[in-house]
Amino acid sequence: MRRIVVTGVGCVTPVGNDLETTWENLIKGVSGIDVIRSFDVSEFETKIGAEVKDFELDFIPPKEKRKMDSFVQFAIKATDEAIKDSGIDLEKENKEKIGVVIGAGIGGLRVIEQQHEILLKSGPRRVSPFLIPMLIPDMAAGQVAIQFGFSGLNFATVSACASGAHALGVALNMMKAGIVDVVIAGGTESCITPLGLAGFCSMKALSTRNEEPQKASRPFDKERDGFVMGEGAGIVILETLEHAKNRNADKIYCEFIGAGMSCDAYHMTAPDPDGIGASLSMKNALEDANISPEEVDYINAHGTSTPLNDKSETKGIKKVFGKRAYDIPVSSVKSMIGHLLGAAGAVEFITTCLTIKEGIIPPTINYEFPDPECDLNYVPNKSIKKEVNIAISNSFGFGGHNITLVLKKFEE
Repeated sequence: MRRIVVTGVGCVTPVGNDLETTWENLIKGVSGIDVIRSFDVSEFETKIGAEVKDFELDFIPPKEKRKMDSFVQFAIKATDEAIKDSGIDLEKENKEKIGVVIGAGIGGLRVIEQQHEILLKSGPRRVSPFLIPMLIPDMAAGQVAIQFGFSGLNFATVSACASGAHALGVALNMMKAGIVDVVIAGGTESCITPLGLAGFCSMKALSTRNEEPQKASRPFDKERDGFVMGEGAGIVILETLEHAKNRNADKIYCEFIGAGMSCDAYHMTAPDPDGIGASLSMKNALEDANISPEEVDYINAHGTSTPLNDKSETKGIKKVFGKRAYDIPVSSVKSMIGHLLGAAGAVEFITTCLTIKEGIIPPTINYEFPDPECDLNYVPNKSIKKEVNIAISNSFGFGGHNITLVLKKFEE
């Protein structure tokens, strides 16, 4: 069996535009949620979000950036950081053998809104010829390949809020099968727009704690009232251990040992109330990794801060881990960065990598009022130091899509 390792990491999040800043703020419990600044939210029921701040993509010419939606720009920035972090010398690599798999749940919603307004005001001849290539979700993977010259396999995964995690899971399976030795994988999203916000508001899916933005995302807390929209990107460099050793890789964050998938087959947006799909995803992942439930030291939860999801995920964890569920730390970084939709699973995979490497579990902030139906150890409010040898990361999406990723501390 080929061993797959994580050798480079890059991210753009509401609490930092690079890995170092993001991780430092996460373990400190810093919230990136505030009143939305990018457009007028006065008429919206929800006025808060977790926006990326002071973002710059300074190595791409302005003319080229104008052809890229922000979800694509986030992915390019995170990829550049991951490549540099890995120390991989692209000039010495066969770029025909480097794959790119980047998920996005929605894609270029902002450019759709802007160009639709132009259509209505000025007619079809004024619509940008770049509209279609800017909006399609696969363009993050495509533009990453163009910018860095990767001509190997290249595509996007689209499974709502599980998109980024599915990109990683698919990449893992392709690498195990021997199809490719190096994959740039992750997720990206940027949908905090008037239409995006309006759509989620109409669903009654979002928190309306507008007066206390930084306390709005409160996974597993009894007073949770909905998720907070976020944006950003998370990209990792995955390599076979043999490839990493042959190039004398600078570092190895952890080993990526398994992925399990399932579907609730229940409802378009609501999770199965008994956590059946979630539990199956976790069971499948542990079986794929050849790991027993007794070996898991930490669970990075999907933990959206919605009444239904958090309860369902808690039930799913109990089905898999039994009484031991109460002994395993479970935390949700969505309490700090909001829900990054298609990028969520990738960024949370990255935080799990750092948890294993650094021996620090980030907290679930805003956990103030225990919910009798959510009664596990959610690492409330403060990070904890703990050696983590094996961790899992859950991601679930509208449509009932579930995926669990399994990571392990690297040992020779």
